Amino acid sequence: MSQEIASTAYGDIVAEEQRKPQRVRVLAVLSALMGFASISTDLYLPAMPTMARDLGADAGGMELTVSGFLIGFSLGQLLWGPLGDRYGRRIPVAVGLVLFVIGSAGCALSGSASEMIAWRLVQAVGACSGVVLSRAMVRDLYEGNRAAQMLSTLITVMAVAPLLGPMIGGQVLAIAGWRMIFWLLVVVGLVTLAALFTIPETLSAQRRNRAPLLSALQGYLDLLSRRRLLGFAAAGGFFYAGIYAYIAGTPFAFIEFYHVPPQFYGVLFALGIVGIMLANVANARLVTRFESRRLLRIGTAGAAACGLALLFTGTTGWGGLMGLALPLFVFVSWSGLIVANSIGGALQDFPERAGAVSALVGAMHYGCGIIGSAAVSALADGTPTPLALVIAIAGIGSFVSLFLIPAKR
Repeated sequence: MSQEIASTAYGDIVAEEQRKPQRVRVLAVLSALMGFASISTDLYLPAMPTMARDLGADAGGMELTVSGFLIGFSLGQLLWGPLGDRYGRRIPVAVGLVLFVIGSAGCALSGSASEMIAWRLVQAVGACSGVVLSRAMVRDLYEGNRAAQMLSTLITVMAVAPLLGPMIGGQVLAIAGWRMIFWLLVVVGLVTLAALFTIPETLSAQRRNRAPLLSALQGYLDLLSRRRLLGFAAAGGFFYAGIYAYIAGTPFAFIEFYHVPPQFYGVLFALGIVGIMLANVANARLVTRFESRRLLRIGTAGAAACGLALLFTGTTGWGGLMGLALPLFVFVSWSGLIVANSIGGALQDFPERAGAVSALVGAMHYGCGIIGSAAVSALADGTPTPLALVIAIAGIGSFVSLFLIPAKR
């Protein structure tokens, strides 16, 4: 009997060792898919002023390429979520990656700002399939605080994309021009598409939602009536408004207002990404010891405080460039405690509808990102004041949203 137990234990150990390379591969592919939202925009941020001159657009018009991307990214998720619940995760993601490649090529060939915005919409609809369904794949594999921990781990790994994106984009701009940045995205899309089919499908046929797609889309109305889901989604959504105000507004605040060279803009941008990575590492460790909602409360309170500090320095000019960059760095760093915990909290109550919930939460997050980036564009006056104002409102809104979440019975 003892020999049988020992043999079984040994077999479990061997099986576990054999699964490790597969888990690493799954982690790598999911991280790449989650990074498409960042790399699609961060790579060309240093080129935005140059693109504006080449395409005959002003700062506000070029910032609309970010807003246009977010429109496609937000609405596209509402389609991919039910498709992923019905047909599995891999096939919808593969179709989305093909759309991403087509949209990126269209951006590279654009001759005007309006063409660029249109192709950015196509690019976004494709890119969001990987983001929304990678979150659902995490929920397929994990639940509760463990899911929030894994989301933090994935966000930490994929943060390499926005960390390196602006720096790589600045170098590509200097060497080959801004159009080559979008050709580089074409290559990234094709490589990720090939890597997708090296990992297994996470949603078995038995667990798929066989309801018609129309009824699945109507199910969003039911989800919108759930206060806990709305509270978690709103906390992340307001924060996303601040993040995309940061993405749309900092190229002109740093490069045009404070005359930072485009090649060095990536360094300033990378500091925020380092902060996000460190905070996500901390969250992944702390979430197993503390309730994720408590960590979310700390993160949103910190974001609100940073927003108010930025409003002071951005409107008064106190501290110059560092007076603007330091509160921005701390604000975006709170992403580590806000994003994973808000998504994990929203997904927790709906394991059988993970794709639809992930899509709805993502649509709300990036929809708020549209508002944040569009507000910076609409209020643009050549100073950092609009950026500071939008981020302050976003931070406060993120904190207040937590009061919508009732205690779980």
